[in-house]
Amino acid sequence: MRKGLVKEYSNTLSLVMRGMDVLLVLVASVASYAWYLGKWPMHIQYQIANYLAIMLVLIIFPMCGLYRSWRGGDLFREIRNLTVAWGGVVVSLIILAFMTKDSAIFSRVWIGSWALSGWGLLIIFHISIRIFLRWVRQRNFNVRRVAIIGAGELGKKVAHNIQSSPWTGLKVVGFYDDNADLHGQKIEGIKVKGTPARLARLSTRPVLDEVWLALPLRAEHRVREILHELRHSTATVRFVPDIFGFRLLNHSIMEVAGVPVLDLTSSPMYGLNRIIKAIEDKVLALMILAVISPLMLTFAIGVKLSSPGPVFYRQKRVGWNNRPFTMLKFRSMPINAESQTGPVWANADDCRKTRFGSFLRRTSLDELPQFINVLKGDMSIVGPRPERPIFVKKFKEEVPDYMKKHMVKAGITGWAQVNGWRGNTDLCKRIEYDMYYIENWSLWFDLRIIFRTLFTGLVHKHAY
Repeated sequence: MRKGLVKEYSNTLSLVMRGMDVLLVLVASVASYAWYLGKWPMHIQYQIANYLAIMLVLIIFPMCGLYRSWRGGDLFREIRNLTVAWGGVVVSLIILAFMTKDSAIFSRVWIGSWALSGWGLLIIFHISIRIFLRWVRQRNFNVRRVAIIGAGELGKKVAHNIQSSPWTGLKVVGFYDDNADLHGQKIEGIKVKGTPARLARLSTRPVLDEVWLALPLRAEHRVREILHELRHSTATVRFVPDIFGFRLLNHSIMEVAGVPVLDLTSSPMYGLNRIIKAIEDKVLALMILAVISPLMLTFAIGVKLSSPGPVFYRQKRVGWNNRPFTMLKFRSMPINAESQTGPVWANADDCRKTRFGSFLRRTSLDELPQFINVLKGDMSIVGPRPERPIFVKKFKEEVPDYMKKHMVKAGITGWAQVNGWRGNTDLCKRIEYDMYYIENWSLWFDLRIIFRTLFTGLVHKHAY
């Protein structure tokens, strides 16, 4: 549960694991160098390889879910993911060495020794973390005992989430509810021990660390009464708002002008995140345009030769905060193609395409000019695909949460696209993937989507 009721307990262990993974990779590199080459200090090229390895570990390891799978996940799945992640780092370094013509500088024995020893150290560390956490829990070290007030659906969900995340060190010791019919029963394997008044008497003892109130939002009066009953307790009291029925997006609690505010939906693009996203877009767009500029010139010539008219097709689309912008594409249709048909949803049987335009669409190469939109700030490299105003007006009434995709900049590629939800596919499913992207955005997630686009996202059966 990346963003949930026990989120605050995950950060420290996750950071420790990331730091230790980086450290072990460096230890394996230096040990292999000292064992085989025996020279010191380490040659500058080997130092550069270490720096690149650190960057790749920080990018690829989270992409492979290594900092989620240990949260009660399967051990063999974690070993598999770790092997794939470390293999990806090693292969990426080898490819970079060949591309820069530096492969002859590095010792093959050193590379093989580093790959094997690094993998071994990482496996030992991740297994050791699991054993250590299990040992700590078995001896009740740092275990916080939690009582839940409210044995309804919300309380059941809270208990399930806590029990599914044993790494948090939280242990539910009992339910307490006003409904006498539930007393003595077990919910999620946990006994309903009585009323909140009974808990108030017990909570003054040191056997209880936290009390979680899992009550409906409408029960404000009862919450006040329970807080009064718990006034003598030294246990930490937490209120779990019943918001799981809402479609949440980056939900959080913050304080504004001294007033506690519960965000149900919010954009991740604010503060430092917005700066990181802007830097990512500008830097990558400049690099990509520098590489593909000869290719774009070739396509521009092809467009001009295939039919008269401009090279670029300019079209109004709706972007961040529902603002319209002009999106660029290589023109794939004759000019004035929509003068008779009007705006048409793209499909495989579209007969308006030129012969060269059909090739551009099938390979998604007609989208390349949108890197210019990224440089202008109209779009991002990764984000939900933008749509034309006339279709936005239609879809916002038909597709739940459709407008929420405009809480971030529109993208050239996106999580929905790399998972096959593009072209004439289910819009509800596409929005579901867009919402997942917005909820889980990170720089590493963007890089993962870009990586997948390069290998799977260009040519697709729904690209037309």
